[in-house]
Amino acid sequence: MEKTNNTTNKNPLKGLLNYQWITKNIPFFLFLSVLAVAYIANGHLADRTMRKITSTTSELKELQYEYKTIKSEVMYRSEEEQVVKAAEPLGLKVVREMPQRLKAEK
Repeated sequence: MEKTNNTTNKNPLKGLLNYQWITKNIPFFLFLSVLAVAYIANGHLADRTMRKITSTTSELKELQYEYKTIKSEVMYRSEEEQVVKAAEPLGLKVVREMPQRLKAEK
């Protein structure tokens, strides 16, 4: 019995993964590497942007609360009763009389 060369039983991946095929496709592998690095960098940039947005939103809420607090305090202090109390130590009093009109002489 003779042994016959059976070329149909060869591993099809063996032909693809040889040195010449790899060297021929180096630019494609470099392109894929650059795409992978760009994809990872884009993910990190998106995460950093989301953290900045979150911190800015919380800071904005704090400033809104501070604004409302100060606004209510100013409104309270500008009431007539509070103004009178603040002016008493300075010796100022509310005048209860009607103001007098001055007539200009012609």
